[in-house]
Amino acid sequence: MAAAPPPPGRVSFRDLCNLFCCPPIPSAIVSKLAFMPPEPSYRIITNPDNSTSLELIEGKAEWPHGQDELRNVEVFHTRTRRGNKIACLYVRPCGDAPFTLLFSHGNAVDLGQMCSFYYGLGFRLGCNVFSYDYSGYGCSSGRPSEKNLYADIAAALSVLKSRYQIPPERVILYGQSIGTVPSVDLASNSPNIAALILHSPLMSGFRVAFPGTQRTWCCDAFPSIEKIPRVKCPTLVIHGTDDDVIDFSHGLTIYEQCPSSVEPLWVAGAGHNDVELHASYLERLISFKTSLLTSDFQNETARNKGIGRSTST
Repeated sequence: MAAAPPPPGRVSFRDLCNLFCCPPIPSAIVSKLAFMPPEPSYRIITNPDNSTSLELIEGKAEWPHGQDELRNVEVFHTRTRRGNKIACLYVRPCGDAPFTLLFSHGNAVDLGQMCSFYYGLGFRLGCNVFSYDYSGYGCSSGRPSEKNLYADIAAALSVLKSRYQIPPERVILYGQSIGTVPSVDLASNSPNIAALILHSPLMSGFRVAFPGTQRTWCCDAFPSIEKIPRVKCPTLVIHGTDDDVIDFSHGLTIYEQCPSSVEPLWVAGAGHNDVELHASYLERLISFKTSLLTSDFQNETARNKGIGRSTST
C-alpha cells in the first residue's frame, strides 16, 4: 500500500529532498520557483551622438501614447556590484515631480512591456517612474538569481542619485510580485527611503511552494517575512483576495509584521494580475502619495489591526 500523502500545508522530508536534491543548489531552486524572463520586447539603440533610445519590438510591446510622450522616456545601462549590465528606464511624464517611483516589476515581463503602464501610472499619480530589468531579463546581462536581484535594485537606486540627483527621501519603492523581494530588502537597509509599496508580496519562496509553511528554513529563498520587521518607512500593502499565484495570506501577514504599515488595500475578487483594473487601486495610491506630501501618517498608520481584513472593490 502506498504511503499516505502529508497533510495539506505540511512540508514532508520527501518534498525537501525533491526540491533540494534535483538539482542540489539553492540558486536552481530559485530559478524553478520564480524567474520566467520573456523574450525581449525592446532594444536599446545607440545613436550617432552616443545617446541611447528605446525601440519597442512590434508585436511584443505597445506604446499607445504619442511620439512627444516617448521623448520623455530615457533608456540606458548601468553596472551592478556583481558585474552585470542592467537596462534602466526612466519615464518622466511629470517633469520635476516630488517623488520618483523605483518600480521592480513582476517575473514574466520586461521594460518594453511595462513602459506604457509606467507612463500612465506616473501621469495619473503625478510621479516619475524609474525601472530596471533584472539580470537576465530584457537587455540586461547575466542570469536571474536572488543575489542578483538585490544587486540590481541597489544599482538602480545608486544611478537615481548619481545621474539624476534624486535623494532616497524622494524615492518610493514599488515592488510587484517577485519585485517585492528586492524592494523589501532595500527598504530594510535604507532608512531614508520615502515609502514602500508592496503589490502582491510573498513571504518567502517556501511559503509559496508549500502553502502553510510556518517557519523560514535555512535555505529558503526570498525571505521577505524575516526582513519586513526592519522596514521603518511608511509601507502600503496591496493584494487581491482571490490571488491564486501568491495567496492573499502572504500580503496579510506582511502587512501585520511590518511596524510601519499603513491602511492596506485588499481588493475583493481580484487575482494576481488584475488588481490595477479596479478603481480602488489608483484611488489608494493617490491618497497614499498625498499623505506622504503632508507627512500625515497618524491617520494612515494602521496599528489597530482590526481593519486588516477589510476589502475594497
